[in-house]
Amino acid sequence: MPVFGLIDGNSFYCSAERAFAPELRGKPLVVLSNNDGCAIARTPEAKACGIGMGEPWHLIKNRPECRAVLWRSSNYSLYGDMSRRVYDVLTERVPQVEPYSIDEMFLDLAGLPNLESFCRRLRDEVRQVTKIPTCIGIGPTKTIAKLANRIAKNRAEMGGVCDLRDAHDRRRHYQDLTAGDVWGIGSKAAAKLATAGTVTIADFIAMEPRAVRDLLTVTGARVQAELRGLSCLPLSLMAPTRQGIAVTRTFGRPVETWAEIREAVATYTTRAAEKLRAEGLEAGHMAVFAHTSPHNDDPWHSAQRGSVIEPTADTAALIGEAVRLLQAGWRPGYRYFKAGVMLTALAPVARQASLFATRDPARSALAMEALDAVNARWGHGTLRPASTGIVRPWGARQQRLSPRYTTRADEMMIGQAF
Repeated sequence: MPVFGLIDGNSFYCSAERAFAPELRGKPLVVLSNNDGCAIARTPEAKACGIGMGEPWHLIKNRPECRAVLWRSSNYSLYGDMSRRVYDVLTERVPQVEPYSIDEMFLDLAGLPNLESFCRRLRDEVRQVTKIPTCIGIGPTKTIAKLANRIAKNRAEMGGVCDLRDAHDRRRHYQDLTAGDVWGIGSKAAAKLATAGTVTIADFIAMEPRAVRDLLTVTGARVQAELRGLSCLPLSLMAPTRQGIAVTRTFGRPVETWAEIREAVATYTTRAAEKLRAEGLEAGHMAVFAHTSPHNDDPWHSAQRGSVIEPTADTAALIGEAVRLLQAGWRPGYRYFKAGVMLTALAPVARQASLFATRDPARSALAMEALDAVNARWGHGTLRPASTGIVRPWGARQQRLSPRYTTRADEMMIGQAF
């Protein structure tokens, strides 16, 4: 019989910040989105101040009750590496681990003895090694494990672990939780259920499966089956192939010159190419866009172009195509607010070169391998194309960006314990 666990980092971005800054512990802290815009992570102390997810910081900071709230700019290099460290700890102790998001991972717990005690020790070991506090939900299906994780996070008396393998325990919780609390039931689906008189999870699992399918399609029927204890979502040992890769950013200030917007798009293309190579893929279609802000009185202009390209993951080739597409749509005299690059028609790197290839794939692969090796060894962006710029005045606002303690040699913590 399958047994799943779902381990989730508590306020993961904030916990990653606190891991290297003990002075932040126990204090209200938020991490902001790109350009220091909105709250995307909040500690319990910050939540107690009334700060909601996604609230704009320029409004939050003016509230009297939020004057003591500390904040940090988002540091995705740090968060990604801390997630990897959590994963490494788990894979040494659990038979199979399936990453679900940067801060959530499903676990295969089948056959492990004294499971609740094992999960408590696992939480302790993750925190000891990575300094990230977590909660674990246990259940016979992924959906139940995720629900158990939610309960563990919201009920401090459970000590960070909630075990819902027992059907009687599930029924007791199902009566107290709404259908909208379930993974896979969004706000629109919950509204449909409420209209039909279905409010709690207990109400939802009591519905006829055919009625659920008619109301919420096969996806809703699968969620109901999972809540009833029938596993429909096995642990995936292989991540599904991506359908597309997008790198888009809002500028730190309006961009008006061709040189700056070209640098920005070259930078975003470089990042997209890195993601391609990390997954062993190449792209056969590219789209580039840039547009002005819809939130001020600037004249509206949106430049978007796309084209089929020779399948590649070569940074230089992709930058050349991106700049060509951007130039076709760019117009002087506008204050551009945001730009981005999207790669689609993704496929595994071809083992055999195309008969009509315009570049040597072997030389390209060697060059990209060397580029990635340098950046992996010395930190992201150590070696990059000159077209991505040096100063980058258009970059995102990051007024309180913490050091990349674990991925940059020149930003490592020296002579301090944490």
